[in-house]
Amino acid sequence: MVDFIQLQHIVKERLEQDRNIRTVTATGATLEDAVSQAATLLNIPVRKLEYEITERGNSGFLGTGKKNWSISAYETIVVKKEKKREAQLSEDELSEDKVEEDVNGEVYIHLSEEGAFIKATAPKGNGRKALPAAAIELLHKRNISEYDEALVAKIVKDAEGEYVRVGGFERMYSHDSFVNIEFHESEMQACMSVSPPGIGGCDISPEAYLRLLKTKGVVYGINEKLIKQFADRPIYKEKIVVAEGLRPEDGRDSYIQYNFETDQGKVKLKEGSDGRIDFKELNIINNVFKDQPLAKKMPPGQGVPGRTVTGKTLPARDGRDTPLPVGKNVHIAPDDVTIISDMNGQVIIAGGKINVEPVHTVKGAVDLKTGNIVFLGTVVIQGNVEDGFSVKAAGNIEVNGTVGRAELDAEGDIIVHQGITGKSSGMVRAGRSIWARFIENTKVEAGNMVVVSDGIINSQVDAYKRIVCRGKRANIVGGRLRASEEINAKILGSPTSGTETVCEVGIDPKNKLLFETLLAKKTEMEKQFDEIQLNIQTLVNIKKQRKSLPKDRETYLNELMDKRQLLTTDMRINTEEIMKIQELQAAIKTRGRVSASVRVYPGVKIIIRDAVNNVNADYRAVTFILEDGLIRVIKYEEPSDEAMRGPDGYTTD
Repeated sequence: MVDFIQLQHIVKERLEQDRNIRTVTATGATLEDAVSQAATLLNIPVRKLEYEITERGNSGFLGTGKKNWSISAYETIVVKKEKKREAQLSEDELSEDKVEEDVNGEVYIHLSEEGAFIKATAPKGNGRKALPAAAIELLHKRNISEYDEALVAKIVKDAEGEYVRVGGFERMYSHDSFVNIEFHESEMQACMSVSPPGIGGCDISPEAYLRLLKTKGVVYGINEKLIKQFADRPIYKEKIVVAEGLRPEDGRDSYIQYNFETDQGKVKLKEGSDGRIDFKELNIINNVFKDQPLAKKMPPGQGVPGRTVTGKTLPARDGRDTPLPVGKNVHIAPDDVTIISDMNGQVIIAGGKINVEPVHTVKGAVDLKTGNIVFLGTVVIQGNVEDGFSVKAAGNIEVNGTVGRAELDAEGDIIVHQGITGKSSGMVRAGRSIWARFIENTKVEAGNMVVVSDGIINSQVDAYKRIVCRGKRANIVGGRLRASEEINAKILGSPTSGTETVCEVGIDPKNKLLFETLLAKKTEMEKQFDEIQLNIQTLVNIKKQRKSLPKDRETYLNELMDKRQLLTTDMRINTEEIMKIQELQAAIKTRGRVSASVRVYPGVKIIIRDAVNNVNADYRAVTFILEDGLIRVIKYEEPSDEAMRGPDGYTTD
């Protein structure tokens, strides 16, 4: 019989194997921002986070094409292996894999009051180097004729990325480049448009752009990198976003972090050791234990104020608190944020609240739709239990239909409103009692009673107290039945059946089975002991005759003597266990009886303690008892009231 500890182990093992990885989706302007947000949502350090990039971001260029990063993240599952040094994630590890691209070297020109300047950059990867001709072409386009050609060639060759003066020009102030700055989206953006310089006009330096922005009141969110790039390679007569404000971010509302699968329609298929999927193990039930944390409320977040590009503060709302969804059979822990189970059972969400139900109801049959049932409470099955399936419960099991070639295992009672047809391999075990209409070709074990209304046919039935078969067709035909106190039926045996019916009382069936196992083990050990003793004696005799033994024979003799010593210890322990069971059997005070209210047919074997009576005559309304070591036949005695009461909602009539 399954006990609570075993059932607890089964459920915990499944929870470990089928644990749900809580996944969140996070976004951010950069990958690092998205990862940081995911770690906050999961309430774990970044180093314990694993993620997949669902959408790559793009910083855009000159304010266009900008796109946020999006990731799907979950907590790392730690698998214990050899200890490794825990390394902190670097910034490079948080960014996407960097692949060096091929970039050609470039040449830039800048005209200022000091003269004409040239800058050259080095190529990357397999990119081509810039040529002096490209620099000279830029100078000619700007109408610069006075320059040091040798210096230009050196600048391009060195490619140090710094502007160097290569010549002068005649400046015309009216042809200088001109900047216009505008505000958009309620000062959340600052845009600038630049007119191209004419012949003899100067370009605008990055520093000049920054001064102009500050002059216009732009003090926050300035994209200095963009401005530096723009100064090198300007795009004229287009509005470019050069500063962006920080939009206010309302705090995240409090939310519930569940420690169980909230999607009750989700099926988690289990893979067997052979790699095949076991479709009977659907793991649909969310079993929980008493005092198990079921959910935790994560606190609301604080709002992050925003700022306009002109420095104005934009207020943000703090996250709202939400009440804990406390339902039936749960309570709030002292920390005021954790929901705890009050009992063993099934956790469900009903009406938006967390409940623990002590009863799991199967609305139909236990079959491929439900899979095998394992539940830490009572299971009620409105249909049948089909062949090949199992139901295990820490409470009771009640089946409104029939039970086929299946396994039922309950710590409490088992009630089958129809019958049990085990087809020679079914198994029904109960920690307390079993009630059924009939039992056929099934192995049955009960910690208290087995009560049947229509008959027991060709079955092995063990009950700690009594087996009672009371009803219109209450026959016991074939099989072996054992109980410590009583076996009672209308009819025992059959005039036509060739199968022996064995009824044994006055013993504890479990101890009797253990006693038989120990006796078989004792016989086997005695046989081994005799063989070892014979081999030892043979080698000792040879040693006496020859004064010594070959080395391998001497080693073998020592091994045999060690085995004899171990076997002697095991035999002593076995004998003590046998004596203990004999004492327990002798201490059973019940006299034990076998009764038939209507008839006992010849061919029935009655065993009371150590006495055996092979019935060879026809008896009517009798009870078999033990007196002075012999089995006597007396007038029929009714079973006790306890056997006739039955469980609530069930009757043996």
